[in-house]
Amino acid sequence: MTFSDFNFDPQLVEGLQSMGYVKPTPIQSQAIPLILDHKDLIACVQTGTGKTASYLLPVLQHISISEKKYTKALILAPTRELAQQIDQQVEGLAYFAGISSIAVYGGGDGMIYEQQRRAMIDGVDIVIATPGRLIAHLASGVIKLDHLQYLVLDEADRMLDMGFYEDILRIISSLPKERQTLLFSATMPPKIRTLANTILKNPEQINIALSQPAAGISQQVYMVYDNQKIKLISTLLKGGAYKSVLIFCSRKETVKDLNRTLRKEGIKSEAFHSDLEQQQRETVLRAFKSRTLPVIIGTDVLSRGIDVEGISLVINFDVPPDPEDYIHRIGRTARAETTGTAITFVNEKDQRKFSFIENLIGKEIPRMTLPEDFGEGPVYSPGMKRPSSGGNQRNGRNKKKVWVNRKQA
Repeated sequence: MTFSDFNFDPQLVEGLQSMGYVKPTPIQSQAIPLILDHKDLIACVQTGTGKTASYLLPVLQHISISEKKYTKALILAPTRELAQQIDQQVEGLAYFAGISSIAVYGGGDGMIYEQQRRAMIDGVDIVIATPGRLIAHLASGVIKLDHLQYLVLDEADRMLDMGFYEDILRIISSLPKERQTLLFSATMPPKIRTLANTILKNPEQINIALSQPAAGISQQVYMVYDNQKIKLISTLLKGGAYKSVLIFCSRKETVKDLNRTLRKEGIKSEAFHSDLEQQQRETVLRAFKSRTLPVIIGTDVLSRGIDVEGISLVINFDVPPDPEDYIHRIGRTARAETTGTAITFVNEKDQRKFSFIENLIGKEIPRMTLPEDFGEGPVYSPGMKRPSSGGNQRNGRNKKKVWVNRKQA
């Protein structure tokens, strides 16, 4: 199958070609025909699979052949970074089709709020928004969604994890009942199913549940004590083998402390966290994308919110609290069928959580030997019998592992 099989508008095809789209990924091949056929959809699919284009392309197709007078589509996203990335993808795909969009998110100054407000007053075809900021605009009466035809919830599980459930229901209550609703989520816990049953009508379902990291990722583990972690990072990075590095920590305070320590060690790094102003966050990401900043340190919000090609190394400074967060973290490298390295530090306290990760991916991750001058690390002893392969520790249910083409389009 190729994109020509979908009979897109010629101007949309021109945008596809300019962005280098050639062959649909599995989620695109399955989702696009259903959305073009005006079906509601619930899709279990992770990032890095071409998910965004799988809903943008058919929505853009519908808008391109309709009257561009009202806001036709609303896309809800959990973070400002994801909202901005979706907006950028709309701009690229719809460049020749004359379809307008605006990313609506909080955390900026009054000027950003005013720019968002003015754009919605002037009229825009697609709004990509975080729930909190959208509610503020709805309350002010600046945005009218009476003629909305398409609602997309992207990374719905993350939005619920961040406490947006009531906000989402409040937003939906202000939308037309007759609309097409598309829900995309990396996982399908009971609360997502409840939400889907509430807002979707006879939805089609797609399940590309990637419980496996990309094949191009070289996964490695170091058993370390906490006082060995900083020295090990310095050793790994000072050799110059890795040009673009993401370091993940589970707590914002750890992110800040680690950044200060690495800078003292002579490593050029920046912390990426919610306390930064929006302009500061954009400056950090811009420097990272341009390769003038080699190292970013962040929390799991960054694992869903950053989309940068060519990241060579991901380091888990500590084991993520949820096994599936591990998949999202290391999925920032080896995107679009490239290769990369993912290294996880496991102290004596995190060994049980780490065993759940190995259970989720169904294999043992290679243990690396510490440099000779480090001394011994902790012995791996998770304190429990390792569960049988296939169990999902968070949701207590078996989860089928499916290998698919993870090329990001």
